[in-house]
Amino acid sequence: MTTQRSSRRRIAASAVAVAALLSTAACGGGGSDNEGDGKAPGFNAANGKMANASDKKGGTLKFIGTQDADSWDPTRGYYGFAWDFMRYYTRQLITYKPSPGKDSLELVPDLAKSTAKISDDGKTYRYELRDDATWEDGKPVTSKDIKYGIERQWAQDVLSGGPVYIKDTLDPDGKYKGPYKDKSKDKLGLEAIETPSDTEIVFKLPKRNGDFEQMLAMPSSSPVRQDKDTKSKYGLKPFSNGPYKFESYTPNKKLTLVRNPEWKKSSDNIRKALPDKITVTLLTNADEMDKRLINGDYDLDINATGLEAAGRQTALKEHKGNIDNPATGFIRYAVFPQTVKPFDNIHCRKAMIYGSDHKSIQNARGGPLAGGDIGTNMLPSSVPGSDLKYDPYGIAKNEGAADVAKAKAELKKCGKPNGFKTTIAVRNNKQVEVASAEAMQASLKKVGINAEIDEYDGAQTAGIIGNPEVVKKKNYGIIIMGWGADFPSGQGFGLPLWGSKYILPNGNNNFAMIDEPKIDKMFADAIAELDPDKAAKKYADINAEIMKGAYYLPFTFEKNIIWRSSRLTNVYVADSYNGRYDYASLGVK
Repeated sequence: MTTQRSSRRRIAASAVAVAALLSTAACGGGGSDNEGDGKAPGFNAANGKMANASDKKGGTLKFIGTQDADSWDPTRGYYGFAWDFMRYYTRQLITYKPSPGKDSLELVPDLAKSTAKISDDGKTYRYELRDDATWEDGKPVTSKDIKYGIERQWAQDVLSGGPVYIKDTLDPDGKYKGPYKDKSKDKLGLEAIETPSDTEIVFKLPKRNGDFEQMLAMPSSSPVRQDKDTKSKYGLKPFSNGPYKFESYTPNKKLTLVRNPEWKKSSDNIRKALPDKITVTLLTNADEMDKRLINGDYDLDINATGLEAAGRQTALKEHKGNIDNPATGFIRYAVFPQTVKPFDNIHCRKAMIYGSDHKSIQNARGGPLAGGDIGTNMLPSSVPGSDLKYDPYGIAKNEGAADVAKAKAELKKCGKPNGFKTTIAVRNNKQVEVASAEAMQASLKKVGINAEIDEYDGAQTAGIIGNPEVVKKKNYGIIIMGWGADFPSGQGFGLPLWGSKYILPNGNNNFAMIDEPKIDKMFADAIAELDPDKAAKKYADINAEIMKGAYYLPFTFEKNIIWRSSRLTNVYVADSYNGRYDYASLGVK
């Protein structure tokens, strides 16, 4: 996520889940309204490949979840599942290729006729728009609508919460005040975006940024029509330029989308638009949700957080053909704030990495299937430059076991030969995090490190672990968290965690308090690199520098066990959506 926001997207992606018991009496993986043969295509059938390919239109696609979006306004939303879902009613100049696995990371045109024509040494991006894209009232989508939609990112006093990569890239000094304070007559006064005609748009960057098109693919770059902008209420009923529109919405309970009759398939090469209707039902009990999924009442979990322990057991035993086990693109980890003693000393930090039993932490998180592979470094597979075999501390080589001798040697080097006391901060609404903390606590005790666990209010993350003063005051030497990329690059993943300008008094995500000119310069060089292969190498080097500093103890490259009903067609996991299904391609039998 970004500098200015708490890691809401990732928090939501990790889940809202209460670990508890689910009734194991469940019938097959299709419901009473299941048309077709009702057979599930097989375990991992949609993981990196297409399951149940079909162009059949009709029916109702039924999502269920335990977490509503932070906002359905594309400018404000930051939950990953919401970004995936928003593509039903928003379009962008550029988007991700509708393909399984790594192929989905390719950027392709959406509202634009082609990817950017780039000039001026990588600082000018020019697009020509399709002329057949329309709003739900039939009016054409214009370049001015796209500019206005992007300008809304500057209105942080009214529309807080969403990503502001484009704002920071186009206007690093914050000179523009946003459309609601814009003195120009048309409220389109942002000089960095030009609209020479209704079908042309030009972006003028003050500095090169190799990921600029990735930013344009985010929902926060969606067009918004000025006469339909209800400001802070826009998320209750966004005005659609996609294949579906809002029919009704009751926050935290139900959302229903119906077809947008003004959308033309000929205008959109991306969205399948197969179902006639799409519903989202929201509950508070994760186990009850699993039960209803397994009973065939619903098609998939919109939050894509994975089945709970009891649901997993039932699904693996009785309905293995209905589950996929993708890598989510998230890393779960412990991080050591350098402002909390003795973690200002690199050797004390290294002692944590060597003294922890990584295997027992993996098991606490659900084992290899539900927890993921043991983490060896801080760059997940969805980020170019990642190398999951890169293992500078020999974690995998040691099969995840603690290396007591090395931990004790590092304790001696940091002047704490008999160990020390510290506190692990963990969210009270994330049972898997509490379990991880307990596993870590038990193994550290064997090398003389006594870690007390403090469960804080998980709803107050931004003001507790996101506040460096609170972290210091509470002696939080270890913070347990998780992170996934906002967009698949080292900038979209690592900058908010490791860049010094991202250290904030509230809503901070640079928990390690990394303020290293060398790392900042490495980021600047990587961001300015327009060759994706060269940029990937530069981000790999940043990852190596982070591991060298021992700021993090990676737990797992996360995996989930997710449910797909037998009714679902065109179902596949896309790397571009952090191990979720590509919602815009789904149909139902």
